[in-house]
Amino acid sequence: MLAVENLEVVYDDVLLVLKGVSLKVPDGAVVALLGANGAGKTTTLRAVTGLLGLHRGEITKGRVELDGRRIDQLDAPEIVRAGIGQVMEGRRVFAELSVEENLRVGGYAKAKQIPEGLDRVYGLFPLLAERRRQVAGYLSGGEQQMLAIGRALMTSPRYLILDEPSLGLAPLVVAQIRDLLVEINRQGTAVLLVEQNAAMALRIAQHAFVLEVGRVSVSGPAGELAQTQ
Repeated sequence: MLAVENLEVVYDDVLLVLKGVSLKVPDGAVVALLGANGAGKTTTLRAVTGLLGLHRGEITKGRVELDGRRIDQLDAPEIVRAGIGQVMEGRRVFAELSVEENLRVGGYAKAKQIPEGLDRVYGLFPLLAERRRQVAGYLSGGEQQMLAIGRALMTSPRYLILDEPSLGLAPLVVAQIRDLLVEINRQGTAVLLVEQNAAMALRIAQHAFVLEVGRVSVSGPAGELAQTQ
């Protein structure tokens, strides 16, 4: 179980962004985190993955736990090794490296598992296998998103966290990404999906949380929340 408990986050010692956020992602589940721009979704993910410090953010109250173990005091590589992978907003591939070099960078925290990780990623994304030597910067937006997801999978995470994976993509590509997330989850990886595309997220999630101005305003089964859209 990945659990965020009563989390408060401040930026620059002044700006209070999260105001007591709590949510849970059970093993093997897909959970959606929804909300408008500025609601605190990305900040929540940064708190989970140990990236707040890079953005001058700090947890001032609450905690993040994985299987009852507190992880918010760990650095980012330790959190990756604990079993959490992240796909950040905007894809952020290494444009000058090849597809396979990008994937190998993603596996650095568990270097011994790189061959196994490549096999899994190429099995999920045959297109990446075909283009393994191609420079990543020449891939389409959808292909770069697949590469970003594949890179996060290189450490075989138990939990995959994604920030706006459908952003800027054509509807057909969004559907492909959705189906890939369903397959990744079917293989045993839990998913925490941050999305403004609520319809897509609620279609594949079992549970959802809605953030408004740094607080959880609504939570419940995804099917019930979908009926209110």
